[in-house]
Order: sequence, then structure tokens, then C-alpha cells
Amino acid sequence: MPLTDIEISLTDQEREIRDTVHKFAAEVMRPAGAALDKLPEPQQVIAKGSVLWEVFEKYWDLGLDALDADDAGISMLERARLRFLISEEMGWGDSGLAISLAVANFHKMFARMSGRPELVERFCDPKRREIGCWAVTEPDHGSDQLMVTDPNFANAAIKPNCVARRDGDDYIVDGQKAAWVSDGTIAQVAALFCTVDPSKGLAGGGVCIVPLDLPGVSRGRPLDKVGQRALNQGEIFFDAVRVPAEYMVVGPDVYQMVVEGVLTMANAGMGALFVGLARAALEHAIDYSKERVQGGVPIFEHQSVRARLFRMFAQVEAARSLAWRVMLYNSTNPPLVQYSIASKVFCTETAFETASAAVQIFGGNGLSREYPVEKLMRDARASMIEDGCNEVLGLVAAAKL
Repeated sequence: MPLTDIEISLTDQEREIRDTVHKFAAEVMRPAGAALDKLPEPQQVIAKGSVLWEVFEKYWDLGLDALDADDAGISMLERARLRFLISEEMGWGDSGLAISLAVANFHKMFARMSGRPELVERFCDPKRREIGCWAVTEPDHGSDQLMVTDPNFANAAIKPNCVARRDGDDYIVDGQKAAWVSDGTIAQVAALFCTVDPSKGLAGGGVCIVPLDLPGVSRGRPLDKVGQRALNQGEIFFDAVRVPAEYMVVGPDVYQMVVEGVLTMANAGMGALFVGLARAALEHAIDYSKERVQGGVPIFEHQSVRARLFRMFAQVEAARSLAWRVMLYNSTNPPLVQYSIASKVFCTETAFETASAAVQIFGGNGLSREYPVEKLMRDARASMIEDGCNEVLGLVAAAKL
């Protein structure tokens, strides 16, 4: 039985969409992710002619972005169910590309949230195939940007690295976002999290939609990483960048609430995505164990291998159950950030443990780049730091208990 067929509540339409995304993940994402992972320089990943751009185009052709449109004609619950299924399959395909494709739509969420028709028309038109980014991390501020439950979040002595000040009908943005901005060096638009009122510390922030072709914007080099090498990340610099005031869609009065809401949504997505990676590692391990012969029999026949595979199987199914419940609940009820964090932390750690166990089952071959599991282990390792490192996220969640 395929490992994804235990959920009996799926409708025919949900299965059809899941299968379509699985086909995209298998035929487009996996080979592209493997090819991009082998490139020695991160600049080559985003170079003209890179397969990365083909992945974006084929993803856009699927029309999945339309599911988030206000006129999509589906309920919040239906949207959440589809979002989970899509996220798991894309994480199964390639986690770095999955994150890149998801973050590319980040600015659209804030345009819709603003309720301003001109911003929705400008940034959410499906004909405008623009890549967005979530510009939150700074040279001096990483996961602490998300610690809304910590008293230091409102400490005025903590100085930001990126500030927007009001100047008539505009905001002027100065400063820097750090090298960990996903899609940072390829994005055309940023959902920029910046400080508007420094007297309130990090809590005095705002969210501004910033077209990155404006004068004063520059980029750093793409980051060279151990894992998720298909995911472009890099610095963005702002030197007196003038942005229309209506593009500031979130102000300090609601910033802390919005950060918590975004964290809830993003962590739930990360949970679903890394269930997919964990499942991929498990499937590779099962297949290999039935092909690799040692002691005259496939290693699947050895009890120690079967015991390890069963533990991996149980971990993946437990992770999927948690991630599924959390995403459905938080998408249709007043969200509880502690549950999304639990999903992100548990599922990313499950992904890493499962990928590491898969490497062990592959033995020496698991260490070779000729086989896929060492890449999965490297990709999973990054997940426990990105979108808030797991230890810091745990502190945020614990404060809610």
C-alpha cells in the first residue's frame, strides 16, 4: 500500500490534485533539485538557463496559486486540506524548491490582507509571474525576530538593522536584511518586515510590500549552504529606498499579532512539507533494503533492518497525523501558535532522524552522492534552523502552555 493512502476522508478532487502535484514533484522537482544540488557555486543555481527557472514556469502553469484567491470558490477547510496535500508532495519532491516556490507568493498574502484593491490588483494578478520573498532576518536578529512571547521583543535597547521612517506620502527604508532571506537574490518583490517605531524595540515593526526594482535596492551574493542548495538565499540592502505609504500594510499597532499569525501559518506549512521529506527517506530506505543483498538475502530480511524501518514508518505516520490536525485546525479556528510550532519542530526533527536512519540503512552507499539519501539528510538538517530555530520556537510555544 502506498504510504499516502491511509487518509480515508480524501475526496476524488483532493486525490486528483494530490496526484497532479506528486507527478510534478517526481518528474520536475526531483531531477531539478538533484541537478541544482550538484552545482559547485550557488550563483549557478540562479544563472540564466538554469533549470530553476523551468521549475518556476511549470509550477505556475499548474495554477495552484489560484487556490489562495478570494474568488477561488472553496471554503477555508477545503483550502487547508489541499494546502497540506500539496505541501507534503512538494516536500517529497525537493524541500529546497518547495520552500522557494512557497515563499515566492508571500507578498501576495499581505496584499490581500491589506484589503486595498490597488495592491491586490498590482501584486496578485496571476498574469504577473513575480517572485516574492519573506525579508525578516537581519544580521543582528534571527529567530529573536519571532519571539513575540519574550519581554525583550519590546525592549527599546535592542537596535534593528532595517528601519522605515515616514516621509510625507512615502516611507524611506534604510538598512539590511541578512543572507538567509529565501529567494532574496532572485525576488522582484519583498514582504519586508522592518522597524517603524524603534522606541518599541522589535515590537515596533511593520510589514511593507517593496518592489525590489526601486532605486536604492541592492543584493548580496547567493548563500553557499550545506543543504537545500536549490533554495536561493541572500542579503538585500536598502539605501534610502522610497516606498509609497499605502504599501505599508501592517503597522506597529498590530505587528506583534501579525508576526504570531505568520509564524503560525509558516510553521504549519513547514510541518507538512517535512513530512514529505521524511516519507521520501522512508520510501528510499524500504526500496533499497529489498534490493541490497548481504548474507545471501536482501537486507530487508534482517531483523535489525526491519526494526529500524518500522520505527521510521511509525515516526513518519505520527508526524503526518500531527501536521494534518494542526493545519486544519489553525486554518479554520482562532489559531494556536504552540500547535504549529509543535508540528514544525516534531516534523523537521522526524525528517532529519528518518533521513539519517535511511543513510544508515544504505550503509557506505548512503554516504555517496550517487544515492539520494545523503541529500535528504542535508536538506532536513537545514529545516531545524530555518523559519525559526527549533530551540527558540520551543520557548515561544512553551510560553503559551
